Amino acid sequence: MAIEDKERWNTKYQNKQTPNLPTEIVKEYASFSSGKVALDVACGLGRHSKYLAKQGFKVDALDISSVAISKLQNIENITAIEVDFDTYTLQKEKYDLIVCTYYLERKIFSQMIDALKPNGILIMETFIQHAINEREPSNPLFMLHSGELESFFKKRCEILHIKEWIDSDYQGFKTMKTSMVARKKRE
Repeated sequence: MAIEDKERWNTKYQNKQTPNLPTEIVKEYASFSSGKVALDVACGLGRHSKYLAKQGFKVDALDISSVAISKLQNIENITAIEVDFDTYTLQKEKYDLIVCTYYLERKIFSQMIDALKPNGILIMETFIQHAINEREPSNPLFMLHSGELESFFKKRCEILHIKEWIDSDYQGFKTMKTSMVARKKRE
């Protein structure tokens, strides 16, 4: 599966079919971080990594696509690393801020919490399964159920923001989305 994923994303990033500007939630909530060490999970072409680096963060930008990672090399304050999240393990208590947008792998939810320092901030945004969606992803497992983020993360995090709404994706298709900002509780 990882080889197929890598090939698919390499092709997509060669054709540059992704947004370049950071999402509003990242712009609004990145400043809630008390430190300046960040992780961009499944960073793609690095729209959030670049934004955070300009805000003074030291960013680890992780993605399976060698094409995406190559485009982030030699950018100040960004360490771009090609990883397969099926086998990669996040370092514990390393990050003040973690951003994960439009990538869903439930198996790393706990790892993301563990990778945050106490009081670290997690920003997530992605799609929800809903009848209103005009374009489905290739695999329905890559979509959340309504309320799923809050249900999972409220056990170990303080939820600072949670929202579900109808929007258009970067190609203009109507979709149901969710966003969450959470602060890791001291354990």
